[in-house]
Amino acid sequence: MTTPRTPRTEHLVLPGVLTAGQAAATVAGILAVQREDGAIPWFRGHHLDPWDHVEAAMALDAAGEHAAAERAYLWLARHQLADGSWYAAYADGDPLDVTDRGRETNFVAYVAVGVWHHHLATGDDTFLDRMWPVVYAAVEFVLRLQQPGGQIGWRRDDDGTPTADALLTGSSSVHHALRCALAIAEQREEPQPGWELAAGALRHAIRHHPERFLDKDRYSMDWYYPVLGGALTGAEAKARIEEGWERFVVPGLGVRCVVPNPWVTGGESAELALALWAMGESDRALEVLQSIRHLRDPETGLYWTGYVFDDDAVWPRELTTWTAGSLLLAVAALGGHEATCAVFGGDRLPTGLAPDCCTPA
Repeated sequence: MTTPRTPRTEHLVLPGVLTAGQAAATVAGILAVQREDGAIPWFRGHHLDPWDHVEAAMALDAAGEHAAAERAYLWLARHQLADGSWYAAYADGDPLDVTDRGRETNFVAYVAVGVWHHHLATGDDTFLDRMWPVVYAAVEFVLRLQQPGGQIGWRRDDDGTPTADALLTGSSSVHHALRCALAIAEQREEPQPGWELAAGALRHAIRHHPERFLDKDRYSMDWYYPVLGGALTGAEAKARIEEGWERFVVPGLGVRCVVPNPWVTGGESAELALALWAMGESDRALEVLQSIRHLRDPETGLYWTGYVFDDDAVWPRELTTWTAGSLLLAVAALGGHEATCAVFGGDRLPTGLAPDCCTPA
């Protein structure tokens, strides 16, 4: 085991977004929700889903709270199902109280992103050894739902029925997760050429075949997630972001979750900021993060999920760990946190997987 690095939190201070005290309060807010067994529900009394659980754990690692983040990942290891998946929702993070017995592919795959982030943040090789079988089984579950066109079916029902329909946001998140899983495999010197081919085919589908995905064009996540997930880069990424900017961005308030609804949401805003940072547009990323200061709850340090600006109303009345987590990760990227920059900026992730000339038409 490599000795963990000394935690540093100055990267969570960002003008107009977080002071040192506010950053500490936000981290404390997530820790206050985390259960003793490591589970991180949306908030106490609500459900846990595996994707948002990982997002919150990554934020804890970005803040130097490595022991708490590790407990979150070990919760996943203890409760992984025999087929490599997790259920979509657990009431208050209770593994015995399942409220959605479907298994969603992007939820399952995201463990690879979190595990790679934790390893980069801590240098803990023993942790990587412990979690490798978990990541391997999760990826294999996900790839069993990959369709001939490269896209990933979004869900397997509790009775085992797979769903062939694919979501662009979910598949883009899976693309990111596959690259992180491949980085883990490379670190362990256990190459996975099948995963490389799968990631390349998925990237091709995202870049060139929108017809292979369900039409969710109204949702901002479908707009920016191909960029955030690393499938679109360079000029392609810039063109996509510019094309949707006026549809989704409300100056001074944040990013709409879905058009034309007058509702901006903190999670989507922070994720867009991460995508902008990955494109090299830190100034615009900062502006987006500054625009959602109105969602911050000063008592808890957490963030409201969203705001209906036509009615001047916070809605829903939820202070969610994943909204706070996404904001902390965006701030950490802008602040130069090494592990966060590597995971979302593509450093130390494989590139050039299955060139387009070699992927399905």
